[in-house]
Amino acid sequence: MASGTGENSNKLKLYSYWQSSCSCRVRIALKLKGLDYEYIAINLLKGDQKSPEFLKLNPLGYVPVLVDGDIVVADSFAILMYLEEKYPQHPLFPNDLQNRALNYQAATLVSSNIQPLQNLPFLLSRYSQENLGPDEKVVWAQTHIPKGFAALEKLLENYAGKYATGNEVFLADLFLAPQIDAAVRRFNVDMNEFPLLSRINKAYKELPAFQDAMPVKQPDTPPEAKS
Repeated sequence: MASGTGENSNKLKLYSYWQSSCSCRVRIALKLKGLDYEYIAINLLKGDQKSPEFLKLNPLGYVPVLVDGDIVVADSFAILMYLEEKYPQHPLFPNDLQNRALNYQAATLVSSNIQPLQNLPFLLSRYSQENLGPDEKVVWAQTHIPKGFAALEKLLENYAGKYATGNEVFLADLFLAPQIDAAVRRFNVDMNEFPLLSRINKAYKELPAFQDAMPVKQPDTPPEAKS
C-alpha cells in the first residue's frame, strides 16, 4: 500500500524509517483503515532527520511525520488521534470508557516507559557512546524492556482476549506489536517470561495489516534485514 514513488501529491505522505516502532504504529493504523499513502524514507543512521527540509516538518527531527494535504502532524500518538478523527473507518478506540482508558494506559506505558529507553536517540547519544559499549547497550535494553513487559502483563491480565484488550484490535495493539517485534528481533528478549504478550503476538501474526507494516517489509528495509 505504501508506494514510495511520490507520484500523487494528493496522497497521504508518511515520513518513516523502517526500524522505527513509532512509525510502525502509524503504518498499522493506515493499513487497518485502508488508507493509501506514499512512503517517504528517512534514514536516521545517515542523518536525514536533521536536514532543513525535514526539520520544517518536525523541528524535533523525529519520525514519523504524516502529511495530509496542508496538514502536517508529527508524533505517532498525535498522528493516530488525527487519523481516528478524520478517517473513522475501523475505529482504534473502543466505545466502552473503561476499555478506552485501558488502551490509553497500555499505549502510554509503551511509548513513555519502554520505547524511549531503547530507541536510536538514546543509543546514539553522547552518554550512551561514552558509557555503554555495544554489548552493554543490548544488556541495557534487555533490562528495561522486560520491566515494562512485566507491567503490561499485570495491566492486561484481566482484560486481554485474542488481542490486548479484548477480541478486537484497538490502540494498545498498535503499540504492543512493534514493541514486541523490536524486543525479539533487535534485543533478543526472552518472551517465555511473558505468556500473555507472547499469545497476543501470535494473533498479530495472523493479521495482514500488522505483518505488512512490520520493519522487515518496508521499502527502505536493508536486504540483510529481510532474511
